[in-house]
Amino acid sequence: MAERSFKKEVEKLRAGAGEVFAGEGILAVTKALLQSGVSYVAGYQGSPISHLMDVLADASDIMRELGVHFESSASEATAAATLAASVNYPLRGAITFKATAGTNVASDPLSNLASGGVTGGALIIVGEDYGEGSSIMQERSHAFAMKSQIWLLDPRPNLPSIVRAVEKSFELSEASNTPVMLQMRIRACHMHGHFVAKDNVRPSFTLADAMNRPSRDISRIVLPPASFVHEDEKINQRWPAAVDFIRREKLNEFFGDSGADNGLVIQGGMYNTVIRALQLLDLADVEGNTEVPLYVMNVAYPLIDDELRGFCQDKRAVLMLEEGQPEFIEQEVNTSLRRVDMQTRVHGKDMLPRAGEYSTSVVLKALVKFFDLYRPELSASERLPRGVRAALAPRQVTIPVRKASAAEMAEAATAAAAIATAKAPDFKAPAVMTAPAPAVVTLNAPALDVHPRPPSFCTGCPERPIFTAMKLVERELGPHHISCDIGCHLFAILPPFSLGATTMGYGLGWAGASAFNTTEPARRTISVMGDGGFWHNGLTSGVGNAVFNKSDNVLVIIDNGYSAATGGQDILSSKARNADRVTNLPIEKAVRGVGVEWVRTITNTYGIGNMRDTLREALTTKTRGPKVIIAQSECMLNKQRRVKPLMRKWASEGKRVVRERFGVDSDTCTGDHSCIRLSGCPSLSVKDNPDPLRRDPVATVLDSCVGCGVCGEVAHAAVLCPSFYRAQIISNPTRMDKWAARIATAIIGRLQKRLATRELSYA
Repeated sequence: MAERSFKKEVEKLRAGAGEVFAGEGILAVTKALLQSGVSYVAGYQGSPISHLMDVLADASDIMRELGVHFESSASEATAAATLAASVNYPLRGAITFKATAGTNVASDPLSNLASGGVTGGALIIVGEDYGEGSSIMQERSHAFAMKSQIWLLDPRPNLPSIVRAVEKSFELSEASNTPVMLQMRIRACHMHGHFVAKDNVRPSFTLADAMNRPSRDISRIVLPPASFVHEDEKINQRWPAAVDFIRREKLNEFFGDSGADNGLVIQGGMYNTVIRALQLLDLADVEGNTEVPLYVMNVAYPLIDDELRGFCQDKRAVLMLEEGQPEFIEQEVNTSLRRVDMQTRVHGKDMLPRAGEYSTSVVLKALVKFFDLYRPELSASERLPRGVRAALAPRQVTIPVRKASAAEMAEAATAAAAIATAKAPDFKAPAVMTAPAPAVVTLNAPALDVHPRPPSFCTGCPERPIFTAMKLVERELGPHHISCDIGCHLFAILPPFSLGATTMGYGLGWAGASAFNTTEPARRTISVMGDGGFWHNGLTSGVGNAVFNKSDNVLVIIDNGYSAATGGQDILSSKARNADRVTNLPIEKAVRGVGVEWVRTITNTYGIGNMRDTLREALTTKTRGPKVIIAQSECMLNKQRRVKPLMRKWASEGKRVVRERFGVDSDTCTGDHSCIRLSGCPSLSVKDNPDPLRRDPVATVLDSCVGCGVCGEVAHAAVLCPSFYRAQIISNPTRMDKWAARIATAIIGRLQKRLATRELSYA
């Protein structure tokens, strides 16, 4: 079960020649693959291309009709190795995964593929999530493309350009015998648009043809002496062939007034942002027509020297807009121009931030700097729209203060500067404040950002009680070194749990604690790994490694039934039945199969007491060797996606439906809020104390509660106040339900009346 179904949308993939295809970017990519005669597709889900994997899975019937094989791979390395089918055969193949984390995992097969080269078209669709939308380290795919000489396309973010890029990528790969990487940014993946479709194409050479007529070419295998020849072939044959194809097919584009003596060189993926910034400067319209010359590099690598030099030939200066660092393209641009003694001035990171996402406001400020130098008439303040002038003007932050002495004023300014600096790093406060106690202090500073809101577990997440149990064990045994992993459970490093020291990669949770496989200390380390990471890489690099090296430490495998962090896709241990995949393979069998003897499986993580006791046992037992705790409970998001529609359906049919909710008795709540600190559930909040004699706010449960019961379990396991109660909301109640409710109401009313009478007597 994925987080979103595309069963309805994939029917659009049947569109034929001349029909207008309208939809999301990832649907357009899938349609382009089918129009290109692709033979096989594989991949591993991850933002921002998780939905592309979901689309491919939902389109399995259409793909089978065309003879296209699709696999959801065990890892990015598995997906990349799949492209081996295109090495010896004229088979078009495509793979997809998240970059740059996925590219790192797939680096070994990708390097071998790029070295030996390919016969059929080989396309790697990477979900580039650099910037604010990213959940990984801030790196770029560009570096890997350069390192292994894989051509990198970064198309303009609109559906016709993306579809053309997919189709031409296969042709470019075949023309140069080189794999091609297509970079899909977050907004490009999820933007909507339309294009004129073509007919889907069955592969002219099928997988069956290749299997029935096997072929081999030893020169394609990365083994000396062929491996030494590959480098020469890359430079002297494949590179010129790629440059000729890119130039001939006009994959890069030129826009604007070619006669101007300055212009912009931009990555294709930056096009929409740049056009928007030019619109705000009144230098472009909504159709993309611009007064400023643009050289749009839909092919980010390799650089096409002739095109670049032709663009720069009559220009005093160009601004290179390249998102991310280092400035690979800017360096290449400078090298290309200087080699032919072309003196066009190249600006780039001197006018733009070296790091961070290039939003419209960032690009806008850079353009104003550039035009101030080379076309001041374009950036004159009087011609800029009022909103742009406001965005470029320094912000005024007014801090009210009481009339005070000069020393107090200086102290207040210092404190204000410290607060503002924490929220706005480029804040600059005056060094000394000598004003004679004004009513307010006005400082030049950018607008303060929204207060940071650290990500956390979903309401009812079965992983939250696991870390609550860890906190409770820490109270008894003291802190332990905790090695984290990639996945939802990584949220435990943030408040309120604040657990975890490092994370090294998907499935590398236990490997990250390998250096601590020593018998000297009395305490054991704790490592955490999700079920997705376990099947991705953790079984060998984590569990197998710990067995082989006789580790005496503890691993907690969080088995929530899905690859939850990437969208809820099924994995080997999922309980869901999947007609196209094998599921229901227990993690415990796999762990015992590689030699772990101390294994405990907890089938309900919401039982915090049991979870706490099992953790304590693992950390204190005298049994030597690796210890594994498998903590099972279904991902609450996926459970709600599955259960809620059924409950609505049953309720509409008049069937009895029971939903559980928890609440807090305000009269009993002490206002200690340990329940919140040990749970952190988004549905737990505070409200004013109804008792006029008590000032501390009391805990409350919001309507978003899904009835998991963790809050009450925390109160019980941590020996907190017994203020939590459980209530049942019954749709279509039976006579017995109504009778029980009347009895309960009468008893509760009688008790409340006695309590009110007692309060009056004391009054």
